[in-house]
Amino acid sequence: MTPPSFPDRYGHDVLSSAPPAHHRRRPAATEVPVARDLVVEDASTGFCGAVVRLEKSPGGVLVELEDGRGRRRSFPLGPGFLIDGKPVVLVPPRRAATRPVAKRSASGSVYVEGARARTARASRIWVEGRHDAELVQKVWGHDLRIEGVVVEMLDGADNLPERVQDFAPGPGRRLGILVDHLVAGSKETRLAQQAMAVPGARGNVLVLGHPYVDVWQAVRPARVGLEQWPHVPKGQDIKVGTLRALGWPHAGQADIAEGWQRILSTVRSYADVEPSLSGRIEELIDFVTAPEG
Repeated sequence: MTPPSFPDRYGHDVLSSAPPAHHRRRPAATEVPVARDLVVEDASTGFCGAVVRLEKSPGGVLVELEDGRGRRRSFPLGPGFLIDGKPVVLVPPRRAATRPVAKRSASGSVYVEGARARTARASRIWVEGRHDAELVQKVWGHDLRIEGVVVEMLDGADNLPERVQDFAPGPGRRLGILVDHLVAGSKETRLAQQAMAVPGARGNVLVLGHPYVDVWQAVRPARVGLEQWPHVPKGQDIKVGTLRALGWPHAGQADIAEGWQRILSTVRSYADVEPSLSGRIEELIDFVTAPEG
């Protein structure tokens, strides 16, 4: 005789491996950086609103939410929030990665760290004297080393046409020449015109200049505490007259050399040099480094 069957009052076997529904694993909460206007819900209270701000409190950081009616409430930053019904952990906003600031040379160009000087080009830049060369090297020296450009001194412009002829300029062998006091009617302007008439000079030689009698005046006068450089009467040595006006020693060549070094030491970058000089130097560098053709 078959025994009677009875309904299972307790459902499945409580010792079976499948856990009851109320013991199943909850979905893992994901971290979400706080951002203004991010809409979240506080899981414990059901308050839903947009993030307004973060504020510090004795117990930690609070996030303030504002609902659609303008009501605001603050909650501890961290777990216990929902976004679209899914659990999240609110974390502080991630800071944007800061891009490294490029180091600049005195000329304003990007400084190439650890770069070796390039082999010298056949092209050259000529300046009139030592002080011109020292100023150019201090501000544009890094650029010149990278480009392989040598700066040479003329020791005056009186023999400029002959020097250009001896150099024999041509393609790949360019000359950029900086001349003092290159103004209409000056001796320097006449010499520059003669230099440009030398065979091979056209297209391969560029003569530029500044309006100053001496390169000292191309340094901004404010660097030595002046509003403008003193006027030195024609016929007087401009360097001696400048040092006298500054109240610096000016008795001999040693005083002139020391005075120039004091002026040069105040130059930190191209910003301390008049644009009428710095612009010409940039043009000369571009000219002698331009690719052929």
